Amino acid sequence: MSNEFKLESIGQIHIGVKDIQRAIEFYRDVLGLTLQFEVPDQKMAFFDCGGIRLYLSADQLEDFPSNPLIYYQVADINEAFKAISGAGVKFEREPHIVHKTPEYDLWMAGFRDSEGNFIHLMNEAPPSG
Repeated sequence: MSNEFKLESIGQIHIGVKDIQRAIEFYRDVLGLTLQFEVPDQKMAFFDCGGIRLYLSADQLEDFPSNPLIYYQVADINEAFKAISGAGVKFEREPHIVHKTPEYDLWMAGFRDSEGNFIHLMNEAPPSG
């Protein structure tokens, strides 16, 4: 492999779901992601997540199971926690600091989506001192 080769960015992330319509409603209405398009006859939907395409599909191949663990960056973890909790989502991990540096405190919180996939919110906030 050439020393000049490197991956540039993530273009798309796949999440396997059980019920595509329920998942579309969750990602669009609860998490606020922009639905780009659906492929109803193939049980697929695509969302924009900060320039990275999020691909949901109910038709999974045994050779390619989906076991994602995605960390969504948010501007204010406490506001995100309130908004998502307010939509009826139960958090398994409430906002808490997982790491401190001189530059920032790394906050995380975790919950499950409508299909049971575990999701993290993360925020690099100014250090608390």
